[in-house]
Amino acid sequence: MTPGSLFRSFWIAGFECSCHMNSAGRRLDMIGALGHDRCAAADYRRLRDVGIATARDGLRWHLIDSDGRYDWSSWLPMLQAAGEAGVQVIWDLCHYGWPDDLDVFSSGFVERFARFAAEAACLHRGRTGEAGLFTPINEINFLTWGATRDLIFPYAHGRGTELKQQLVRAALAACDAIWAVDPEARICYAEPLIHNVPPRWRPWVTGPARAQRNSQFEAWEMIAGRIHPELGGDPRYLDILGVNFYAANEWEVPGGRKLHWDNGSNDPRWMPLHQLLAEVYQRYRRPLYIAETSHYGIGRADWLDEIAAEALKATQNGTPLEGICLYPILDRFDWEDSTHWHNSGLWDMVPNGAGCYRRVLHEDYAEALRRAQKLLDGR
Repeated sequence: MTPGSLFRSFWIAGFECSCHMNSAGRRLDMIGALGHDRCAAADYRRLRDVGIATARDGLRWHLIDSDGRYDWSSWLPMLQAAGEAGVQVIWDLCHYGWPDDLDVFSSGFVERFARFAAEAACLHRGRTGEAGLFTPINEINFLTWGATRDLIFPYAHGRGTELKQQLVRAALAACDAIWAVDPEARICYAEPLIHNVPPRWRPWVTGPARAQRNSQFEAWEMIAGRIHPELGGDPRYLDILGVNFYAANEWEVPGGRKLHWDNGSNDPRWMPLHQLLAEVYQRYRRPLYIAETSHYGIGRADWLDEIAAEALKATQNGTPLEGICLYPILDRFDWEDSTHWHNSGLWDMVPNGAGCYRRVLHEDYAEALRRAQKLLDGR
């Protein structure tokens, strides 16, 4: 860890930990499905082998909390494994999913999540002796978007504003509860970083694109108390800001056509990542990191080369970027189709014939990571 940095390594590994109900009403448990819970010790050691000492990972709230009674057996072995490997973890407390008996729109949701957050923070401090790093609710903006399109439970079509405000209430309550038991804990938010433009052949239709683009800031504006102050937001709640950025994060509105990306794309409407990062930093002046990024298939290495180059430009231009998280670090299958793999991890997952997966390092991606580490070393 360099002096003054937030993380033990600039490069961070993100373990897919979604545990929501998908569009078919099927509960996901990506940590369990990929065997990361059973292989956590080996998975964390692998990170150290490639020069990574910080990770994003998750607690499965729905497994731990049964009507307010806690069973931490799904988390404690992972917590211990991370400590033994010397890996610092940013823990997601709610990665889209919650206990079956909870109504997200109820006041009980906020109260129970705050208690869960406090218990987790207290346990973390007691077991590790260190201040925790926590993401209360992953991607409030995206969770709201998915839930209002019946992709993610609670399938809240037409209730987007209500849901987003409720998730913000829960996040704020969780912050207070965490800091009450661990005043040194840090809060690491994660929200999609997007850019939207009008259709190429209708450039004068700017309103929808501008509205969509501005929506990426809504959760943080609420958390900071800049909008909807009745929720209790305040600038002190904006701690560490994480932005999630993929090749599909820039598109036309209306229409949904993705802006073309490849290494050296000449689409003039594509906004370079370093400019997007500068915009976020200028807006909030808070510590900033890329909480998720990756590409798929043969594009993995090219994407990482470009992300590294953009990160270097960002830091050279004065944007204090704290780290970059490769997400997912292990390949993952699709939420809607377990037979479709994204081919996006640093390690590919190969069935071993016994219901588990061998982790196979993707050599081109690993070589790109080595180039990126060298490029940004001593930035």
